[in-house]
Amino acid sequence: MGRFAALGRHWPVLWWAAIAALFALHFVHLSADFPNYSPWMDYSKYTDEGWYGNAAVRQALFGHWRVPGDFNPAVALPVWPVLLRLAFAIGGVSLAVARVLALAIFAANLLVSYALLGRAANRTAALAGVTFLAASAYLWAFSRLAILEPLLILFLLLSWLLVLPAPRNASRRRWRLLGAGLLLALAVLTKTTAIFLLPSTLYLVWQANGFAVRRTLRDAALLATGSVVPWASYYLLVVRPRLTVDYQYLFAANHWNQPSTIMGWFWAFWWAAHGSLWIDPTLCGLALAMLVLGMAARPGIWREPLVAASLLASAGYIFFTGWHNNPQPRYYEVVAYPLVFVFCVGADRLWRAGRLPARALAVAGWAVFAVTTGVNLRQSLIFARHPDYSLVSAAKGITSYIDRHPNGNRLLLSISGDEITLVTHLPAICDDFGTVDLPFRIHQYRPGWYAAWNEVDPETLVDLRTQYWLEEVARFPALDDDDRDVLILYKLHPLPPARQQYNAEEELAANQSLE
Repeated sequence: MGRFAALGRHWPVLWWAAIAALFALHFVHLSADFPNYSPWMDYSKYTDEGWYGNAAVRQALFGHWRVPGDFNPAVALPVWPVLLRLAFAIGGVSLAVARVLALAIFAANLLVSYALLGRAANRTAALAGVTFLAASAYLWAFSRLAILEPLLILFLLLSWLLVLPAPRNASRRRWRLLGAGLLLALAVLTKTTAIFLLPSTLYLVWQANGFAVRRTLRDAALLATGSVVPWASYYLLVVRPRLTVDYQYLFAANHWNQPSTIMGWFWAFWWAAHGSLWIDPTLCGLALAMLVLGMAARPGIWREPLVAASLLASAGYIFFTGWHNNPQPRYYEVVAYPLVFVFCVGADRLWRAGRLPARALAVAGWAVFAVTTGVNLRQSLIFARHPDYSLVSAAKGITSYIDRHPNGNRLLLSISGDEITLVTHLPAICDDFGTVDLPFRIHQYRPGWYAAWNEVDPETLVDLRTQYWLEEVARFPALDDDDRDVLILYKLHPLPPARQQYNAEEELAANQSLE
C-alpha cells in the first residue's frame, strides 16, 4: 500500500515525464522532410524556413544579412532572424540547428500553456491539455519546421500570462502591462498577422478591470505604450532611413486576390473557418461541445478570461485567413492552442458544476479527448518511424553538381534557394520575390544556375531569356506535391551582349534602388 500511496503523491512528476518523452519524440530525424503524403499540403515546407531565416544565414555565412533587390523579409520581421543568428553562433548554420530553436520555443509554449490552464482549471485538466499539444500529429509536423508561428504563439501566450490576472499593486500592474505591450510588439515584429491577435490581450485587460471603461483605458494606454514605443523606435531608427522598400514589399508580396462578390467572401471565410479541421476534427467538435455545454455551468464559461481570450484569438486569426483568402495549414498553429484551452476549461467547469448529468458529460468529453490524444500519438509515431530526406538530398545533389561543374558563378537562382542555402551553404537569390524586377537582379548578380520545381514558370522564362539561355542538366526528386516533386537544375549560359534585352535606363533606376 505504501508504494501505491507514493505513486499517488508523485503522479504529476510521472505525467510530466511522459510529456517530456512526447516532446523528445519531436527530435527524431530532425532534418527529415515535413511528413510526405500527410493531410497538410503547405508550401512552407519548400520555402519558409529559408526565406524567414535568410538574414541570419547570410550574415553567418557571407558576412551580410541583406541582399539588395532580393527578398529580405527580416526588415519587417527581425525577431526570428536575430534569435536564429544567436543559435547559429552556438551550433553553426544548419537546418537541424534552426529546427532545434523552433522546438525550444515549442517547449516554452507547452510550459506557458500549462501555466495558463493551471489558472483556469485544475491541475489534471492542465496536464491533459499539455499532453494533447505534445502528442498532436499536426503540431508534431509543424512545430518541427523553423517557421514563424511557434514564436508568434509564445509572445501571445506570455502576454496573456502577464495580464491574467491583474495584480492589485499599482506598480506591479504597470510593469506587467508594459511588459505585455513589449511582448505584443515582438509578436508583430515576428509576424505582422499578430495584429489580429491583439484584441484577445486587450480583452483580458478589460475583464481584469471589471469591464470598467475608465480603468481599462488607463491600462490600455500602458499596454499601447509598451507596444508602440519599441515598434516605432525600430521602424524610425532602423527601417525608415533606408529600408522602407524592403519593408513595404513584404506586404505587397503577401497580397492575394480577394473575392469580388458577397458569395465569394462568404466562401473565403467559410474555408478559413473550415481550415480549423486541419488541427483535428474531433478536437474542434469537443471544443465546440464544451463551449455550448459550459454556458449552462455556474459560473458560466464565458466568465473565464482564458476562454474569452482563446475565442477572440481564434476568431481574429480565422478572420485574417479569410480576408487574406489563402488558407494554409500552418496558420492554424495559432488556433490549436486556444481550441485545447476551450475544451479543457469547459470540461473542468462541467465537472465543477457538481450535478450528475454535467459530470457525466465531462467524463464523456475527457474520454473522447483521451482517445483523440492516443490517435494523434499513433500518427506522430508513424511520422517519426518513416522519415524521408528527399529535400535535403536534392539540396545536396544540386550543390554537389554545381561544385563539380563550375560555371563562372556559383550563385543559384531559385524560389527554394534560401532553403538550399540553409542546408548546404550554397549562395542563392530568389527568382519569384524581390524588390527589383528579375531581369535587373540577374543582370546585377549574374547567377550561374537556376533551379525550378517541375517546370519553368513562363513569366520567369521570359525574364531569363533576356540575358541567358537555359540548359537542363539534372533532376532531383523531392517531397510529395504533384506540382512540386522534382527539382530541376539548369545551367545558365549568358547570351552575347548584342542579344541581351534590357533597357539601360530602367537598369540604372533599378541599380539606384539597389543602393
